[in-house]
Amino acid sequence: MRIIAGAYKGSKLVAPGGSNTRPTSDRVKESLFSMLDGYGVLQAANVLDLFAGSGGLGFEAMSRGAAEVDFVDSAGASARAVEANAAKLGIDHSTRIHSSDVVSFLSSQRVPKQQMSGQQAVVQRGPEVKLQPEGHSGGAEHGDGLDEVLDGEVLEARSDLDDGDGRIFDLVFMDPPYPLGEDAVTQILGRLSGLLDMESIVVVERASRAPEPTMPAALEIFRSKTFGETALYFVQLKGTSEESDTAAVDESA
Repeated sequence: MRIIAGAYKGSKLVAPGGSNTRPTSDRVKESLFSMLDGYGVLQAANVLDLFAGSGGLGFEAMSRGAAEVDFVDSAGASARAVEANAAKLGIDHSTRIHSSDVVSFLSSQRVPKQQMSGQQAVVQRGPEVKLQPEGHSGGAEHGDGLDEVLDGEVLEARSDLDDGDGRIFDLVFMDPPYPLGEDAVTQILGRLSGLLDMESIVVVERASRAPEPTMPAALEIFRSKTFGETALYFVQLKGTSEESDTAAVDESA
């Protein structure tokens, strides 16, 4: 597993222990980041990497110009791997690692004041869904010499990015385990929508055999692309950004 382009091109990443992690292939990453470059979303971006695993997508974004990344994964092995990778690349100060399930993390985030009206009114909360790391994160312990991670602990603090009014994420990667139900995916997107603005992009990775994710009222898919067993969905707030006029495109590799 390696970074394929940018400042840290060729750097190998530590993978979590266990066999359940599903890293995004180089082929998919090359196409994904080419599209993100075209949208102009990477430079100086505040990135959120949900179900982070080894952190491959977040670190690829950092290599290509993102300013900072929050990594979220419920498996301790994943949090330790992300911590090791951030230290190896020398970007500890620009990363924040949350050993927490995704719903709990999103529920803990303050919604920016400007988001409290309009779109926030249509964020779908729904019943609480307990997310499990099985099939994705690889929770097996392994002797990597890193410290134990406690549930919900932030391992690396950055400079103060939250002015008390909450934060906006410019780019979000959401690569949940394929067995995660569609209702849970929709719930996560609903909670996430209050932390976006009109320029933000969310990339959802799912199995190509799975149905297209159901969007909460505040969000829409503006592009999709399929690579064999993998499907990517590009999601944004409903509104007037440039891509709003583009119908969803389903492109085969």
